[in-house]
Amino acid sequence: MDIVRNADGTLVVPVQQERRPAAEDGADTPSVDEAGGEEQTEARPATRVLHPGEGGYDEALAEWDRQQNPDRGPAVSTADGRREAMGLVHAVAASSDHAVASEVSALDHPESAAEALRHVLVGGAPSVEAFASEIAEAKGGDPLTAHQATKIIGEVLAELD
Repeated sequence: MDIVRNADGTLVVPVQQERRPAAEDGADTPSVDEAGGEEQTEARPATRVLHPGEGGYDEALAEWDRQQNPDRGPAVSTADGRREAMGLVHAVAASSDHAVASEVSALDHPESAAEALRHVLVGGAPSVEAFASEIAEAKGGDPLTAHQATKIIGEVLAELD
C-alpha cells in the first residue's frame, strides 16, 4: 500500500497491526500448528494518519515523494537550489494567502529547489529544524516551527509534481 497525501497535508501511511490470537468464540478460528498449539491469526494491514510535525511525518513525506517518481535518483542539494528553496519556503510562509502555486511558478530553477527540499526531508526532523533556522538567519524573523516548514515543503513538492 502506498502513502497517500491529503490536501490538508496529512499523510495516510500503512502500518502493520500486531498479531493477535483469534477470538475465543470461534469467529476467527486459528489453525493448529504441528506442535498442537494455536497459531496466531494473520495481521491485517491498517493505516494511520500523520500530521505535519508529528513523529515520523518527515520520513513518511520523503517516502511519499519517492513514490511519486520511483525512478528519480537520490536527492542532491546545490547551493543555488538551497537558496531558492529557502526563499520559496519563506515567501509561502510570509504570504497572506499562502500562495504556493504562484510562488512555485516564479522560481527560476524549480527542479533545483525541489531537490534541495527533498534533501532536507531525507534528513528528518533535525534537518527540517536546521533548515527553518537557516531561513530565519537569511531572511530575518523567527524560525518557522518544524511543523510549519514540513507542511510548506510538502505543499511545494505536491505543486511541483
